[in-house]
Amino acid sequence: MNTRRPYVLTLNAGSSSIKFGLYETAHSNAVRLFEGEISGIGLSVVHMNVHDKTGKLVVDKQLQAPDHATAVKEVISWVRGHVPDEELAAVGHRLVHGGPFFYESRIVTADILQTLHGMTIFDPLHLPNEIELIKTCMQVFSRVPQVACFDTAFHHNLPTVARLLPLPRMYEAKGLRRYGFHGLSCTYILSELERIAGVETAAGRVIIAHLGNGVSLTAVHEGVSLDTTMSLTPAAGVPMSTRSGDIDPGIVRYLARAEGQTADQFDEMVNERSGLLGISGSTADMEELLQQEAHDTQAKDAVDIFCYSVKKQIGALTAAMGGLDTLVFTGGMGEKAPKIRARISEGLEFLGIQLDPRMNEQNKEVISAHGSRVTVRMLHTDESQVIVQEVMKIQGETQA
Repeated sequence: MNTRRPYVLTLNAGSSSIKFGLYETAHSNAVRLFEGEISGIGLSVVHMNVHDKTGKLVVDKQLQAPDHATAVKEVISWVRGHVPDEELAAVGHRLVHGGPFFYESRIVTADILQTLHGMTIFDPLHLPNEIELIKTCMQVFSRVPQVACFDTAFHHNLPTVARLLPLPRMYEAKGLRRYGFHGLSCTYILSELERIAGVETAAGRVIIAHLGNGVSLTAVHEGVSLDTTMSLTPAAGVPMSTRSGDIDPGIVRYLARAEGQTADQFDEMVNERSGLLGISGSTADMEELLQQEAHDTQAKDAVDIFCYSVKKQIGALTAAMGGLDTLVFTGGMGEKAPKIRARISEGLEFLGIQLDPRMNEQNKEVISAHGSRVTVRMLHTDESQVIVQEVMKIQGETQA
């Protein structure tokens, strides 16, 4: 990688979206110049927006994008309007699943790309789209390194008691284990904790509650992941927007016999039609559910079950660490839904968790009450910042 190329593009592919950022990295600190998103990929209406570093909306348009490869070409076309190819140092990609082979960021080679193709069985929902983005960028930016940053890497060294699944031992060798996800988010949150509260706080007993469309909670002590709610796939753990979370495996057999449901149909159900959407029967959007719950018992059930499940996991992870010093809410709901934070925290006073209602409603950084044994924080997460930092680290290593 050439230090005379000061720009880095970050790409974060969802099942129907691409989030992206353009950074200037000529100095030691990365500065985000633009951030944007293409949403609704594969639908009849696809939307693209871009904000500059001041937050001003500079692109707001509809486009045609039947797949991720087409969508990322729109991103590339926009980037080329601002940065010459010869000044692009690298493209950093978030990959949801690193499988059994990848637990640190890597420059993508043909061999790595082939291995990633073989890993789609672990994550058929995300990896194929992410691979398509890498391949498209490799074709367009033929001399620009593509760097893969794996969401599972943060949890690679989980203790055996948390990592090992209670299945016949031979499946461990086949790569079946608890992997955990939202690792880039966890990395960012810990760096923020250290920056704003000090090394001692970041090294303490921390639970990171990432509450977005995907939801996971992670217990971290001394900066190391000790346990996390997601498992082999991101469908495990607490109920999410459309994912079921943990369910009785006997349901697979029941639905196969009672309804002739195939493995693919079951996978689609637990990933796309369950969670808040499945329970409410109407919407996966928490804001809408909160508006409806007063007159819709199914909407209320969805909210109650979600908060109850997160609350249980906070208790379980606190037990796993032998106590709790800091609870961090992050992700879309974690950052913007004070009612959800309050309902999750209610009843956890015995753990030392006590919110300040006013601070919570105002979305302050510290939302715990004065005298609360556990400090409760609301922090914005930024996975793209971690991606660009990983790219810069690899740049430094290749130049050393």
